[in-house]
Amino acid sequence: MEPIYVFGHRNPDTDSVVSAMAYAALRSALGENEYVAARLGHLTDETSFLLKRFGFEPPLFLHTVRTQVRDVDFDRPPTVSGSVAVSHAWDLLREHPDLSGLPVTDEQGRLAGMITASGIAERDMDSIDRPRVEAVPVFNLLSAIEGRVINSDDDVFDTLTGEVVIALPGPGACLRGVREGSIVICGQQKDVVDEALRMGASCVILCQSDLADQYRGISSPTCIIATPCDAYRAARLIYQSIPVRRIAKADGLVCFHLDDYIDDVRDTMLESRYRSYPVLDSDGKVVGTLGRFHLIRPRRKRVVLVDHNETRQSVEGLDQAEIIAILDHHRLADVQTRGPVFMRNEPVGSTTTIVATMFQEHGLMPSEKLAGLMAAAILSDTVLFKSPTCTAHDRRIAERLARIAGIDLDALGREIFSASVAIERPAAELLMRDFKDFHIAGHEIGIGQINCLDVDEMLERLPEFLDAMKKLQKDRAYGMVLLMLTDVLRCGTELIFLGDAEIIRQSFNLPDVEGNHIFLPGVLSRKKQIVPALALLWG
Repeated sequence: MEPIYVFGHRNPDTDSVVSAMAYAALRSALGENEYVAARLGHLTDETSFLLKRFGFEPPLFLHTVRTQVRDVDFDRPPTVSGSVAVSHAWDLLREHPDLSGLPVTDEQGRLAGMITASGIAERDMDSIDRPRVEAVPVFNLLSAIEGRVINSDDDVFDTLTGEVVIALPGPGACLRGVREGSIVICGQQKDVVDEALRMGASCVILCQSDLADQYRGISSPTCIIATPCDAYRAARLIYQSIPVRRIAKADGLVCFHLDDYIDDVRDTMLESRYRSYPVLDSDGKVVGTLGRFHLIRPRRKRVVLVDHNETRQSVEGLDQAEIIAILDHHRLADVQTRGPVFMRNEPVGSTTTIVATMFQEHGLMPSEKLAGLMAAAILSDTVLFKSPTCTAHDRRIAERLARIAGIDLDALGREIFSASVAIERPAAELLMRDFKDFHIAGHEIGIGQINCLDVDEMLERLPEFLDAMKKLQKDRAYGMVLLMLTDVLRCGTELIFLGDAEIIRQSFNLPDVEGNHIFLPGVLSRKKQIVPALALLWG
């Protein structure tokens, strides 16, 4: 069963992580176990604390949802050991006419080469000009021609080498021009067999002959084989008795791994002309073969977006994935889908509130631990119910979850914001912990937010924050970079900014702006206060 990944935005906050975990738990409770919670970035100190506090492991770290080789319905042909006869590989190719090649593997199942029908045919044609074989395993030959060795049991033969000669009846001395060590194919000609034994042939093959009874059990350095095949068929099958590794293509092979991305695979295929490419797992073992036609309609990874609906805030490769649902409480942005999807966007203070409401609508109740974690996420995203995005519904849901978990919301709130920021962390890391990109009326801006209990202590590091913001502005070509130091107790935000100070002054109706920061009383929300103010100014 292919997983359905549920994840929030990049640089995830607690609401983003918990809403993904809660939605996956909801679908699982409804019997849909393929939903897997994931995250797109490192956890904040606050989120790590809360996961540990309620006994949860961090969700899967998802780097990309680009389509990979593992998402393609590639062929899974049988593999052949390098020691088997070419005739066996040929039989497999005839049984599977849709296959253009077979992987050849070593004893550990790792790729040793590729064998194709054209490669076998080329070797067969070469045998016309060079009718000789080297070190053909006797067991391979016996299997190919359905033969049996009729020598004495004391005679042991492992391999056969020599020029292949078909001895036809004719006038004069038999086996004229045949050298010692040849492989002689004959029928009812006893004089031919005797002469071949006298000359020291490496092998005599009796085809559809009654002579086998006359030579059965003799001891000779020449291997004597009886076969029901006719002389022509036996001669052709000798060349197909050689180990397949000898004619398999082993140099310059182009192969792919399960984790390779399809767009990279296409580029590689354009530079080569093979019809079939081996597919390997992480251990280098062969798991199948891939052709150009497999890339036409690959399976797309299925995803659910929570707490965002903006491409720039989402996972890499989102355009290659199939979005099946969106749960959010932000403005509608630019995410596009290939068809109708389930979407739930509500003007509440937390995406976790939406998921908790869905539990309620389905007549389900989260576990005590999950209920506590969900209550914490709502407290975090509504800044202890003080954010302008907070609604009465957020408060009611959080109180209900707190009753299920048996916790006190006020005490939990103090725990959350005491653990939300580790002041000693590098400024660049703190800036990116809860950072989002926005495209507003042609302006590219980035906004970070840090919720804390002591803004003055954070402001002591203003030069460090400005240096980190300047580097980020240069690297990403932002027109403006903002950092919100949100004081939970004072219910306001110290706004640090890089960009045109006049934009800040006009956006928030300030009499004057000096330096690179300004305190904005009552401003707690990025999405409902900062972004709308800039959007209104820029039209």
